[in-house]
Amino acid sequence: MEFTAQWLENNSGLILAYIVKIVVALAIIFIGRWLAKTVSGLMQKALGRRQVDRAVGAFLSSIVYALILAATVLVAFGHVGIETTSFIAILGAAGLAVGLALQGSLANFASGVLIILFRPFKAGDFVEAGGVSGSVHKIEIFSTVLKTPDNKVIILPNSLITGAPITNYSTSPTRRIDLVIGVGYDADLQQAKQILNNIVAGHPAILEEPAPTVAVVELADSSVNFAVRPWVNTADYWPTHFDLMETIKLKLDENNISIPFPQMEVHMQSQTGD
Repeated sequence: MEFTAQWLENNSGLILAYIVKIVVALAIIFIGRWLAKTVSGLMQKALGRRQVDRAVGAFLSSIVYALILAATVLVAFGHVGIETTSFIAILGAAGLAVGLALQGSLANFASGVLIILFRPFKAGDFVEAGGVSGSVHKIEIFSTVLKTPDNKVIILPNSLITGAPITNYSTSPTRRIDLVIGVGYDADLQQAKQILNNIVAGHPAILEEPAPTVAVVELADSSVNFAVRPWVNTADYWPTHFDLMETIKLKLDENNISIPFPQMEVHMQSQTGD
């Protein structure tokens, strides 16, 4: 105890100096983290005012945040007395080993850069990518955030997006609705076709150009199938789809045209013995 007390007394000035340095270093990290958040937030707002895509702004602000935070940590280490030059060299050597261990994360980062460069989609687009569907909310360094129509949040690794086909439903201003409507074999095909044409022609959301298609597409097992393919504005796709399905059913019922359901006929044959 006496030795410890004597050592603390002899080195009290040095200990106090290191404590002050550590406190200042922690303050630097705290301020740097606050600064990184502030700068990245201001940058995202500035890009938004310049009408830069929200997803691109989120990606660039994430990179700025990471760079400022890394620089802050180096400054804090330097203030404590750690030689940052050798520390950076050690980090470089360790980075190679870590990079090999974190190939997936690096692939996600590289994929994020490719998404920003080639822009297969933008914020707000409804896409199907990586086996899931949703509206693009933002693109981050390692992942892309999607929101489903029922407001679920999907965080999708960027490498899954660039490594698989991407379907963007929002790129074109118009979309075609593809419906298959079956009627019974005993129905008047000309009457059924006229009813379908009237429904399509009378719907306010359906475009005149390109012209809609109503035609027999298949003689199925239990029904004659019509292909009903009108064009609408992309924003009107689902409301029009739902409205057409309901209207077609009601109009066919009004005209006593049945919509068959799958069924099976079983013929039984009895045999008598000798």
